[in-house]
Amino acid sequence: MTRTDTPPAWDERTQLTTFLDYVRATARAKCEDLSDENAAKALLPGSPLMTLSGLINHLRWVEYYWFRVVFLGEEDEGPWTDEDPDREMRIAVDLPLSQLLDEYASESARHNELIAAHDLDARAQRKRDDGSAVDLRWIVLHLIEETARHNGHLDILRELADGRTGV
Repeated sequence: MTRTDTPPAWDERTQLTTFLDYVRATARAKCEDLSDENAAKALLPGSPLMTLSGLINHLRWVEYYWFRVVFLGEEDEGPWTDEDPDREMRIAVDLPLSQLLDEYASESARHNELIAAHDLDARAQRKRDDGSAVDLRWIVLHLIEETARHNGHLDILRELADGRTGV
């Protein structure tokens, strides 16, 4: 898998999508050649939801939430519930890692189309608790930060799962 953080052009949109694609590709790379069994293991004491599978599914659904629910204003059909707000992480351990990675890639491609089709200054349909609305630029930046932060978790979990480092 080839990853680059160098954009093919230097406009803001291209730079933002290049970095978002880079951190997404890094998350997928952390899972290369990983068994479903190791992907589903909770390896950190005190963090039973912290699995490689759970984090990949979380990243997929976090993008869904910010792009489709917040930005576009679609109905929230995510896997979480009021009783189980982290359900996307819990159900991931019962799914093949390849399926989770494919769904993440598919949703990422869909969201890249959304970014391309809207102005970065466009405001989200759903308002924040304070009544303000974030813009698309903020959402992309937030997802870069969120994905990069979880890449650190994926890195630790991968090393604990099978000793692989340096991805």
